[in-house]
Amino acid sequence: MTTPLDPAAAVSPGLLTDHYELTMLSSFVTDGSVDNPTIFEAFARRLPEGRRYGVLGGLGRLLPLIEAFTFDESEIAWLLAEGVINDATAAYLADFRFRGDIDAYPEGDLYFPGSPILTVRSTLGEGVLLETLVLSVLNHDSAIASAAARMTTAAQGRPLVEMGSRRTHEDAAIAVARAAYLAGFASSSNLAAGRRHGVPTVGTAAHAFTLAHTSELEAFRSQVAAQGVGTTLLVDTYDTEQGIRNAIEVAGPELGAIRIDSGDLAEEAVKARTLLDSLGATGTRIIATSDIDEFVITALGDAPIDGYGVGTRVATGSGHPTASMVYKLVAVADSPDGPLRSVAKKSHDKISVGGHKTAYRHYDDGVLTREWYTTEEQAGSPTSQEAVPIQVPVIRGGRIVHTPDLDAVRKHCADAIASLPADARRVAAGAPYLTAELAETKGAAS
Repeated sequence: MTTPLDPAAAVSPGLLTDHYELTMLSSFVTDGSVDNPTIFEAFARRLPEGRRYGVLGGLGRLLPLIEAFTFDESEIAWLLAEGVINDATAAYLADFRFRGDIDAYPEGDLYFPGSPILTVRSTLGEGVLLETLVLSVLNHDSAIASAAARMTTAAQGRPLVEMGSRRTHEDAAIAVARAAYLAGFASSSNLAAGRRHGVPTVGTAAHAFTLAHTSELEAFRSQVAAQGVGTTLLVDTYDTEQGIRNAIEVAGPELGAIRIDSGDLAEEAVKARTLLDSLGATGTRIIATSDIDEFVITALGDAPIDGYGVGTRVATGSGHPTASMVYKLVAVADSPDGPLRSVAKKSHDKISVGGHKTAYRHYDDGVLTREWYTTEEQAGSPTSQEAVPIQVPVIRGGRIVHTPDLDAVRKHCADAIASLPADARRVAAGAPYLTAELAETKGAAS
């Protein structure tokens, strides 16, 4: 039986993996193939049903974890004691770090079925150990970013606040906030995301704050005294209409915003706007929360709502199907100095294309119209100036060489989504807008 550590104890990035990655490594060390050159690739065979595009999230979190992918002495001793690795593999791991090269689609970019999102050129031992970490980060963050992008589009410029921390794991909540922000959300309620990633954070008060006071008026007075009249008052703890009247009585017509968290949001927003205007609070904004997603936002498009708070539907699986990315070996050499040969799965419904790929896109007057890739087996590369390469170098010799800040990623994401035609940006279900395809010949790719 495994002997657990203190639950609060930190573990090296090397242990953020599955048991079988280490048993495969032990076999490679034992049979002498561990240093054979390889190419691994992360991609999605398909998009979730109804989705027209995916948004790559998590690259900025993944790269530092790869650079720090090591095992300390106590972890290696534990792996030995548990029978996960043998003595030769323990020696191999003693000074292990990733020393290979990685190219990837820029974070915030679009991807489609077949897109070679991330390419790892390394030894067999290095490449195989990264599988679980790569998929854990990219699958989670890409699922969040893809859902958040759809919600951002549906909001049509109205700001979105990510507020799903209480619906997911405490560490995942930080990643959720980052991924939602890069896909267009304006801010998050999660303070750790603000501290760690620079995501703007916001928040005012919950229903408990109102309930803790002897009356709603006293609660509002307390909040305004501490936060000023620009704050947002939660008005539906008891009766929404009276809550609005109390809010304006306390803060005056310069109140920043009210928040509505229950009822028929469209109906409540219309009534709230009418009442606010009648009280002279024509500039007071209306913020809606409560189980909101892109479909609800779309349905509320004509309601007088100025912004949304989104929690459960962006932070958990109820709002975003899994990205379903996979990480596959696509080329391997049979000796440390041997040439690479293409390999690919042929099993039913899981067919892949072997070989190192170079991906390209074509744009027509700024609109994305095609994505394809070539392999090293194909002579040359596209000669047309209209063929735009997608991947960028992100790691060289095990060290990060690609470090855009989160706001640059956010802008790249907005530009990428803007390159889609209007029909592909709609939240209605449909087939993937594009599929990345193998160019049959040099001429076909040009």
